[in-house]
Amino acid sequence: MTAIEICALIVSVIALAILYWTGYRGGLNDGRIEGIKEGKNIQQAGKSDEMRNLNLLFEQSRGLHKSLYGDYTRVLEATKLGAADRLQLIAIAEKLQLAAETFRAVNSKNHAIQALALRDKALGMAALLEPIAQEKAA
Repeated sequence: MTAIEICALIVSVIALAILYWTGYRGGLNDGRIEGIKEGKNIQQAGKSDEMRNLNLLFEQSRGLHKSLYGDYTRVLEATKLGAADRLQLIAIAEKLQLAAETFRAVNSKNHAIQALALRDKALGMAALLEPIAQEKAA
């Protein structure tokens, strides 16, 4: 080989190495940029999942609040019951006792049992209203 051919071979090897190195570095940079973009997309997806979960929790708490407020209003209405309502419940219990005896007389035991159960519930509600009536009277 001549000196010119040796120089050409060295130059071509150096050019090939520079070309390979620039391609390698360009690919490395492109991969790094693509990885950063993908990481940001994953992070944004995670944030949107967190927001979705927070919105879901907020909606659930709003529904729970409505439910609790409904219970509060029912309890508030129940506390407004007084002595007159207690007496009405006792009268209903007496009528249910009469109905149970009538059902027992005509051999309808199922209806008699239901009437007695309803009578017990009415007396239980009247008993719950008794302390309220005494507190309001005091």
